[in-house]
Amino acid sequence: MSILNVEHLTHGFGDRAIFNDVSFRLLKGEHIGLIGANGEGKSTFMNIITGKLMPDEGRIEWAKNVRVGYLDQHTVLTAGQTIRDVLSSAFDFLFEMETRMNEICDRMGDASPEELEDYMEELGTIQDLLTMHDFYMIDSKVEEVARALGLTDIGLERDVTELSGGQRTKVLLGKLLLEKPDILLLDEPTNYLDAEHIEWLKRYLNDYENAFILISHDIPFLNSVVNLIYHMDNQELNRYVGDYDKFQEVYAMKKAQLEAAYNRQQKEIADLKDFVARNKARVATRNMAMSRQKKLDKMDVIELAAEKPKPEFRFQEARTCGRIIFQTGDLVIGYDEPLSKPLNLSMERGQKIVLTGANGIGKTTLLKSILGLIPPLSGNVERGDYLEIGYFEQEMTNPPETSCIEEIWKEFPGLTQYEVRSALAKCGLTTKHIESKVKVLSGGEQAKVRLCKLINRASNLLLLDEPTNHLDVDAKEELKRALMEYKGSILMVCHEPEFFEGLATDVWDCTKWTTRVI
Repeated sequence: MSILNVEHLTHGFGDRAIFNDVSFRLLKGEHIGLIGANGEGKSTFMNIITGKLMPDEGRIEWAKNVRVGYLDQHTVLTAGQTIRDVLSSAFDFLFEMETRMNEICDRMGDASPEELEDYMEELGTIQDLLTMHDFYMIDSKVEEVARALGLTDIGLERDVTELSGGQRTKVLLGKLLLEKPDILLLDEPTNYLDAEHIEWLKRYLNDYENAFILISHDIPFLNSVVNLIYHMDNQELNRYVGDYDKFQEVYAMKKAQLEAAYNRQQKEIADLKDFVARNKARVATRNMAMSRQKKLDKMDVIELAAEKPKPEFRFQEARTCGRIIFQTGDLVIGYDEPLSKPLNLSMERGQKIVLTGANGIGKTTLLKSILGLIPPLSGNVERGDYLEIGYFEQEMTNPPETSCIEEIWKEFPGLTQYEVRSALAKCGLTTKHIESKVKVLSGGEQAKVRLCKLINRASNLLLLDEPTNHLDVDAKEELKRALMEYKGSILMVCHEPEFFEGLATDVWDCTKWTTRVI
């Protein structure tokens, strides 16, 4: 049974085409991975099918009575609501049914025989629906999902406006999973989850009976939960049966076949053109030349898609710093309340340290305390000599109105326009991206603009807060290579073990010193 039909979808921003005559069909129970390089339009596609964005052309048709659940990181959570309130609101439609059921029961005493029959039928339907959706087990279901996502340790009575970005995402994800919609739309759900909660989500999605569409650049996660891949590339959407590894295998084969056919055709075209050029003037061979020209004119010429620019990251290195990078003396980090026990940490030149642990336990706060952006609650941080620090923040909270070129120029006013364009192009951005405003770019493209600033300023210490969030597979691989080549020191927050494996000299588990257990 078809849940969603998308026919002849065409859409773009300004003169930049995103989709051209794309069609898509989603069937009941399909587990789809939606993949593609940064900026190919994956999030735009989600916004179009959920009605948040009107396409330039095309038809989007949902089956009747389909309940859609979309993990949207921009959802506004109301002050005064607790985590429990938000999770329980997943069952609002059931509470409405219960209210209707109670109304029917009140009216049954004064009903005529005909009305009574209708009431009994409606009552039976409502009771079946309430039982099917486990209405009488709501509290235990809320507790189960909250525990699995680490929300019970934060406290279910906690006001949602006090939560960190990662904790907020967990609450929205928990509500969505409790709603059990007919189709789940998940846009990079693992970005803010730590290893333990990613494992739980993996198990949940594997057992999920309904359909879902998942956007993710986390390949091990993708491989473990999807059975279909839709690849977004060059304004097209192509379907592949199997997981991501199977897709890569088939895609490579298709690409090789197309290139072979292209090369054969190019040789044939060259031979035909040569024959026409040599024989069109001679009376004896003019007819043969004309028939070959006709063949040339009618030929359906194979075109190879332009190769995507691959990013090339090379960090500029400053002079060597002192042996000690930083030392902390009984450092307690936090805002209104402590997030850590007194910390006595130290880092030496050449170390590449990764901070791991759940959301909200203070990894970002520790980075900002070391940088001096947040004053410690007690204790101190001593930074070493001759440090040139490069800092990559987790998110761009308010993307600027400026273009990419202006954004880099602000940072490096001495560069020529050619040098600015070259620097952005090396980060994998095309001319159209480079000339666009930063705020209209995808999350991955915005991350590449921020990386462009980072790699072009000489440093000997990099503080990186979740640098892989939103980056596509090629950009992640290149970033890992560049960080392994970097001669300076690195202190990085990361939740992807396959990214920091082979790169980190030390892994610090922050759950050992946090005052919060999440």
